[in-house]
Amino acid sequence: MPSASDISPTPQPAPKAVGKDILRSANHVLTSWPALWIGFVLAHAWIILQAWVFEPQILGDVGLYEWWVRNGMNTGSWPVFDYDWVYPLGALAPMVIPALFTDSTHDYDWVWMSLVTVANAGAVLVLGRARPRGRVAVWFWLAFLVALGPIWIGRLDGLLAPIILVALLVAARRPALAMALATIGAWIKIAPGAVALALAATATSAKRFVRNVVLPGAAVCAVVVGVAVAGGAQDNVLDVFGEQGDRQLQVEAVGATPFTVARLWDPSIRVEYDNVIYTYEVQGAQADAVAQALDVALPVAALLIAALVWWAARRRPDRVGDVLLIGATAELLALIVFNKVGSPQFIAWIGPPIAAAIALGTRSQGTRRTWFLPALGTILVARLTMEIYPLQYGEFLGGFPLATTIGALRNVLLVALMLGAIVRLVQVAWSRRAVSRTS
Repeated sequence: MPSASDISPTPQPAPKAVGKDILRSANHVLTSWPALWIGFVLAHAWIILQAWVFEPQILGDVGLYEWWVRNGMNTGSWPVFDYDWVYPLGALAPMVIPALFTDSTHDYDWVWMSLVTVANAGAVLVLGRARPRGRVAVWFWLAFLVALGPIWIGRLDGLLAPIILVALLVAARRPALAMALATIGAWIKIAPGAVALALAATATSAKRFVRNVVLPGAAVCAVVVGVAVAGGAQDNVLDVFGEQGDRQLQVEAVGATPFTVARLWDPSIRVEYDNVIYTYEVQGAQADAVAQALDVALPVAALLIAALVWWAARRRPDRVGDVLLIGATAELLALIVFNKVGSPQFIAWIGPPIAAAIALGTRSQGTRRTWFLPALGTILVARLTMEIYPLQYGEFLGGFPLATTIGALRNVLLVALMLGAIVRLVQVAWSRRAVSRTS
């Protein structure tokens, strides 16, 4: 019979190994589909609750959507077909859907929010299936939307964001479908046109450009313009591109930051409400000059970034996917930074490329880490945006120091994110040359 000294103790797992097992199990649970859908439901329930808490600020535009549609149904006078409109023709389609199922404004609001939620559920389904880290990206996406608050669910941008996200997720495998989605989005509201521009810039040959960019984009445009011509709107269908020209500098815009900060000590700077387009704008000759300069700077910036994307894609054809995601991020940020309109819902545009980048990953560990700070910065921008609108909008309009500081910090972060994306594009494009020198 063996003695006690002959019996070896059972080996115990090292504490570090136990910790790794616990983290692995937690990660498995959190990235399971049941956990993701529970998170989705909780996030959207909270956002919809907040939409009703701040109902006038959040659902005011939805009321306009309903008015345009009900007026068209009752009188036969439709936007674009019978008068100029601030949105492209395609925006009518999602606005009509709730009116087909409801008779009251209250019900219209509910169906609208349900429509946006269903669209986002579809995007989450595609995002969660992306490899290698799609399910991790879902948590970023939900955190981003919660941080931004309810503004996106009460605007067309709540439909644009899922379209942008899905377009970027499928771009590598089905670029023609991505271009079609981006073009459809651009006919609802112009922002997805920035993604279409990035897709066009990453087409690495004339054949791919025609097949994946020109043909799908032209097909969508032909359908929309065909509908416009059939309805007698051929004279108005493109007017939306000039509709923004008469607008002044909106108080939330990045370009308005010097004026909002200067209001802290200069009472002569005025912010007034525009009863035609329902926004607060900075008044004065200097603000008008900035607005006019931004009218030129925005398309120039978009084209320059597209040229940079084109250069990067041709220098690094093996990393076209990375170039597209970084380029789309830069284009969408430029569309906000150089825009004289600074509506808070615009921030919904910048979450999709970050979510897609997290989901699809990259081949180099170093590049993978570069998305952490942009993701963190994007969530911070979203949270600061909610703090401005709707939480402290009155204080922001009144020039209160804290709200003014929050607005200025948010806008500085937007500029920093845009510059960071541009720098990263240059780094990706130049990396081949650096490798070749060391080889």
